[in-house]
Amino acid sequence: MKLDIPIGLSTASVYPQNTEAAFQYANELGYDGVELMVWGEQVSQDIDHVHYLSDRYAVPVLSVHAPCLLISQRVWGRDPIAKLARSVSAAQELGASTVVVHPPFRWQRRYVKGFSETVAELEADSGVAVAVENMFPMRADRVFGKYEQAADRMRRRGGPGAGLSAFGTSIDPTDDGFANYTLDLSHTATAGVDAIALYERMGNHLNHLHLTDGLGAAVDEHLVPGEGSQPCVEICRRLADSDFAGAVVLEVTTGSARTKPERSEILSRSLAFAREHLKRA
Repeated sequence: MKLDIPIGLSTASVYPQNTEAAFQYANELGYDGVELMVWGEQVSQDIDHVHYLSDRYAVPVLSVHAPCLLISQRVWGRDPIAKLARSVSAAQELGASTVVVHPPFRWQRRYVKGFSETVAELEADSGVAVAVENMFPMRADRVFGKYEQAADRMRRRGGPGAGLSAFGTSIDPTDDGFANYTLDLSHTATAGVDAIALYERMGNHLNHLHLTDGLGAAVDEHLVPGEGSQPCVEICRRLADSDFAGAVVLEVTTGSARTKPERSEILSRSLAFAREHLKRA
């Protein structure tokens, strides 16, 4: 009999509440663990304190999401290679088997050039899977803040109104080839990608699933699974019927919740969906 697939809660799913709140929800609702999103919140960057929270709430950290969002470009310094290495070290300290990472941004030239080699070397040295996530087109004219000059350069090179991707490698990691992948079902919706086809391309290199949903809007929606257009049920059933040995993490938006009970209901409903459709015989 195959072991049950562990189902985790992304700490990002409780925003605007904090990392500790995610551990509380995971404990109360019966999640198997959490995925630590490392971003601007100081606790998310303090691995010793995260370890304390994991022990306090008896909730393991299944995975670490490296700080590679636009809003976390200054977290743990400015060097994306060093930040990814630190994420892998954090995973080792927390007993997590996986680090989720996005493809590098176009302006991170050294990182872009050596990204595949960096990922492979970190995996070989640590035994932690660095699972590269599928993304969606991020137009140059949507890049903001300190990256405005880089966006302007991309627009000039691509012509007026250019929609040149802000990523320096493919938004589909199977184009470049990695040992481990993260499949995100909100990103497939936003990108207009066939999620089943991408799942099949990832094959037995699929290490991690962000179980969420989307309707194909221009923004990343992260809906509760089953409330969008993505084949969430089919993906879950395929994983359950396969030899998949990774984890599934609910990465959903709960910002519409006005109270903690409302947020708890959304997270409980998400977990119930996952339990039902990931159940193994």
